[in-house]
Amino acid sequence: MELRPSITLEGSLVRLEPLAHRHASSLHKAARAEEIWHWLPLTYPVSRQDIDTWIESSLQQAAAGLIVPFAIIFKPTESPIGSTRYMDIVRSDQGLEIGWTWLNPAYWRSSVNSECKYQLLQYAFETLGAIRVAFRTDLRNIRSQAAIERIGAIKEGVLRNERIVKDQYRRWTVTYSIIDEEWPTVKQRLHARLGNALIPSGV
Repeated sequence: MELRPSITLEGSLVRLEPLAHRHASSLHKAARAEEIWHWLPLTYPVSRQDIDTWIESSLQQAAAGLIVPFAIIFKPTESPIGSTRYMDIVRSDQGLEIGWTWLNPAYWRSSVNSECKYQLLQYAFETLGAIRVAFRTDLRNIRSQAAIERIGAIKEGVLRNERIVKDQYRRWTVTYSIIDEEWPTVKQRLHARLGNALIPSGV
């Protein structure tokens, strides 16, 4: 499973392009809503320096082959509106996780997140040859769990005291996955949700 850090995935509404320092200013503007960061490691209010540091850390992890981070570009305006990534990449077992996804709340009830997931899943299964794609979220994050379940991921269980997060809270983590034999059904479901206007992924 050969995963390069320079992947660009193209859809109808969004383009996922390699995260870079040039995205910092726009991502800082997109990151100003407090509700974005309730479940993520950065602490609100998120400063421009926080974004610069986060991007630099992400690029270092990408250079080490640990993650593949993306800026989410809303194509009608060509503006960065959030980020997502491939992470927990286990090449020998042909598996990875999609995570660290955040969006400006103005796009939460649009098709943006579904199209992002479509592009990432399609590339993982149809180009990389992944046999398992995982998703994880905080047990308290009901909105995230509902979004993952709408995609068609299967809930596998709950990891108790899986990590310590903000305010020393012992997080219980809900785990989901989609495996390769389920991808055709999930793909059909996403097509139905998004319509037939999807542009095939590209690199």
